[in-house]
Amino acid sequence: MHIPDGFLSGGVAGVAGLLAVAAVAVGLRVADRELDEARVPLLGVLAAFIFAVQMLNFPVAGGTSGHLLGATLAAVLLGPWIACLVMAVVLATQAFVFADGGISALGANVLNMGILGALLAGYLIRLAWPLLPKSRTALLAAVGVMSWLAVMVGAAATSAELAISGTIPLSTTLPAMLGVHALIGIGEAVITVTAVSAVLAVRPDLISLVDVGPLAGSEPAPLPARAEGVLS
Repeated sequence: MHIPDGFLSGGVAGVAGLLAVAAVAVGLRVADRELDEARVPLLGVLAAFIFAVQMLNFPVAGGTSGHLLGATLAAVLLGPWIACLVMAVVLATQAFVFADGGISALGANVLNMGILGALLAGYLIRLAWPLLPKSRTALLAAVGVMSWLAVMVGAAATSAELAISGTIPLSTTLPAMLGVHALIGIGEAVITVTAVSAVLAVRPDLISLVDVGPLAGSEPAPLPARAEGVLS
């Protein structure tokens, strides 16, 4: 999904860049207001994990590529706006250090692969959460669906930007991008659900997107009697 240099018109790249900068600015303000020191290491760990996951590339028609994203995972753990900030750092590092994605297209790549997914998944899960059963299964199902949808929205936005720029017709790039990313989205959902499930099992307090509280089906297993005696 990384767009190389020269694939976007100046207008499309400029608008995408402005939107990306605006989202990062909001992310910085939210982080300054809400992020406590105890959670700062989580940003680095999560950014490193997403960076590693995004190194898996799948070639797609028209010179673009398919990727796992990680935006939904970041939104669940950090909230949507701080997730935008983390995704921007990951994608900027890829562009400047590894030449993965063009510098002129950086704003579009941040928008498509980070901001859209983080905001869409983050706010839709928040809106749906009061209506869902307060169970581990319901939360993980919502996370899985939104992980898949975030990938598809990013792929569609990439296709639209390339078409508006006159680089590749929408009739060519959209079916190719959506077809490949429909499968990639399944992998994204599996990885995200697995990660969130692990966090719920050991550190549910790290879930920032919604108040998980005492979710049904997520209570930690009781300690054996011998272990209880040692710890008491």
